[in-house]
Amino acid sequence: MKKSNRLWLILGGVVALLIIFLLVAKSQGWIGKEKPTEVEFVKVGKSDITETVSASGKIQPEVEVKITPDVPGEIIALYVKEGDSVKKGQLLLKIQPENYISITQRAEAVVNQTKANAEQAKSSIAQAEARLVRTQAEYNRQKRLFDDKVVSASDLEIAETNLKVAKQDLEAAKSSVEASKFNVKSAEAGLKDASENLRKTSIYAPMSGIVSKLAVELGERVVGTSQMAGTEILRIANLNNMEVRINVNENDIVRVSLGDTAIIDVDSYAMTGKKFKGIVTEIANTANGSGTSSLAAASTDAVTEFEVRIRILPQSYRELIDRKAKKVYPFKPGMTATVDIVTEKKLGVLSVPIAAVTTRGANDNVVKEENQGPNNQTPTEEPKTTKKDKPKEVVFIHDKDKVKMREVKTGITDTSAGTIEVIEGLKVGEEIVSGPFIAVSKKLKDGDIVTKKVEKKDDKEKKKD
Repeated sequence: MKKSNRLWLILGGVVALLIIFLLVAKSQGWIGKEKPTEVEFVKVGKSDITETVSASGKIQPEVEVKITPDVPGEIIALYVKEGDSVKKGQLLLKIQPENYISITQRAEAVVNQTKANAEQAKSSIAQAEARLVRTQAEYNRQKRLFDDKVVSASDLEIAETNLKVAKQDLEAAKSSVEASKFNVKSAEAGLKDASENLRKTSIYAPMSGIVSKLAVELGERVVGTSQMAGTEILRIANLNNMEVRINVNENDIVRVSLGDTAIIDVDSYAMTGKKFKGIVTEIANTANGSGTSSLAAASTDAVTEFEVRIRILPQSYRELIDRKAKKVYPFKPGMTATVDIVTEKKLGVLSVPIAAVTTRGANDNVVKEENQGPNNQTPTEEPKTTKKDKPKEVVFIHDKDKVKMREVKTGITDTSAGTIEVIEGLKVGEEIVSGPFIAVSKKLKDGDIVTKKVEKKDDKEKKKD
């Protein structure tokens, strides 16, 4: 009995000492302590911020004319090649004219025939007038004889009828002359049309420029625009004035204005690091593909974009022009380019890294204060949120190994520098959490314990590279 009592006393003492140790360890923070989150810090400062809208597109001439024939036929002469320089009015090619020559000759014959008919109609007027004079004299004679009771009434009626017929013949002859005039005009119009078609078999340059595209060969048959869309023969472009055509998302188009400057990065010159300057010259008023209601209804789920045109300023590529080496045009139609349109620029404003700003719900900042029930017990019901609660922009301030969530108001964003303007909520010199992204955007809460993230050797080597 004594041995068993002694054993129980020893076990009780050990348990008591263990309990005391656990209480002391917990009070001193040796065990049960919250593991700090490793984060990166940055101090709030001022910098220059340039807001840009970026998009990719193709380089095209500002003025490019597509040439299609007005008449169909076979190309019998081709006087230019792709890349040739042409002047306005220069003969470019000829289409087989034989059919149009014969049609023109036939139209000339019709004109001559109608003119002859017109002359014949004029002579018929003179004949009708002579008959009218004769019948008028006959009627007058018969009228006198009838008055003298020499001839019967029937003889007078015959003379009167002949007079009426002669008058009608004269009117008919005059109408025939008028009709012949219209026939002459119609024939002359047919001749003009045939002559115009014959003229259109020779195609001339409508403007001076470079043949940027030649889509036909000698001997090919082409379709005229009078029949359908017509065959595109070639294109003439003014390569002295080039522009970049890009499509800008509807969320960004409201920030783009005429006259905005732009930085253009052409893929063909990417290896040289050369960038070019441009200016916004045209902004579409209608979204791409919104020409008809049916197209608009079919593309409700598609991305809505607007075409923007940026002129490439010649002074930005002047050093690339080498006339001796015949390198007059450094850009070719169809080259790919990326454009950064400068929409706004601010100097010396309060800014932080973009990754340091995140969003939280309206009740996230009061989780530790208002989510406690009576006697510091957590309530079973979660706080109700309403549709009016909007997410707010926040940053996490570093304060004695903990973070405090603070609401801020932001301005423009500099995507190239990775910074964002802070209008309200921060002061210069305050230290905030800038990363990692997952920690800032998802994990961190108000009052969390944090520690500075230690960079590994691999991370340092990557930054050096």
